[in-house]
Amino acid sequence: MKVHEKIKVLRQSQGWTQEETATKLGMSANGYGLIERGKTNVDLLRLEQIAELFGIDLAELCDLSEKNVINLITNTHNSQTHCTIGAAVYENSQLKTEIEKQQLINEQQAQEILYLRGLVDCLLKKENQEKMNRQQASHLVNPE
Repeated sequence: MKVHEKIKVLRQSQGWTQEETATKLGMSANGYGLIERGKTNVDLLRLEQIAELFGIDLAELCDLSEKNVINLITNTHNSQTHCTIGAAVYENSQLKTEIEKQQLINEQQAQEILYLRGLVDCLLKKENQEKMNRQQASHLVNPE
């Protein structure tokens, strides 16, 4: 889903009109309508404002969970700053997921190790007890 489509869906899920949303963003209804229709480039500051309005992260708004590289153009003091966001954010999120999976595996292995240690201790105690029983039995049979 494209960013402008997602913005429209988010607005509709809130039950807001384009006019209401535009007012909340401090812009004209016509300007906001152009954003929803994908007819205008949206600067980074406006995207951040929209994400904040809907209570989501900018990365979520821009759908950076997919392997897309998105070029956001922002005008700051009449100069253009190009921000490329995408692959690095995606890879970072993938790495976080892998780290979480590895932590779960490590926790499971630690529990298995504790269980096996307990089992070994139990078997050693049993073996030692049997050895002591054999020694006592041999003393009863062959008292010296």
